[in-house]
Amino acid sequence: MIRRLFYMALGAFGAVWAMRRLQALRPDHVARRAVRGASGVLEQARIFAEDALDGAARRETELRARLGLGTVEETTAENTYHYDVKDGR
Repeated sequence: MIRRLFYMALGAFGAVWAMRRLQALRPDHVARRAVRGASGVLEQARIFAEDALDGAARRETELRARLGLGTVEETTAENTYHYDVKDGR
């Protein structure tokens, strides 16, 4: 008797779990979750890019100060490099 009750409860739990999983696979739910996940990934990418650019700018300023170079604007005005010039290779 107890064993039958256990298996009946297990079957009911399995049915409820399966129904909830199937309802979660409805197209509007899947689309909503995909958009939520994509926006989260996009926000993380923006934060990463912002941190990377900020770190690169700080490091460039540090290196320019250490090497005695001017600011970026001064250096680019003086040393304009033409990328279309052949370098002999």
